[in-house]
Amino acid sequence: MPRFMMMHKMTPDMEAGVPPTPELMERMGAFIQEAVDAGVLLAGEGLRETKEATRIVVKDGDATVTDGPFAETKELIAGFAIVQVPDRAEAVQWALRFADVLGHDIEMDVRLVVEAP
Repeated sequence: MPRFMMMHKMTPDMEAGVPPTPELMERMGAFIQEAVDAGVLLAGEGLRETKEATRIVVKDGDATVTDGPFAETKELIAGFAIVQVPDRAEAVQWALRFADVLGHDIEMDVRLVVEAP
């Protein structure tokens, strides 16, 4: 069965280190438990703000290492979940429910995980 990664993008509040509300944590806990009970959740984590991140760029064999924070956050990943479901349509449905739990303007990507041959 295919695995899909659902990734949600960073928001300004997330990047500023604003902690989630107790209500959001309760909704997230219920969503995670539902996904576990359904047998679809393989992994999921939130990521800390970029002030604690390091970016490595290798170009033409030269590596540049830059410590955060990073100015542009709208393209950064704030968290992810990996689900194992029959198809992309079901992965999108789980992602829509995940986005609903987050409860604010959010951007998410759903991507198929590469399977080893």
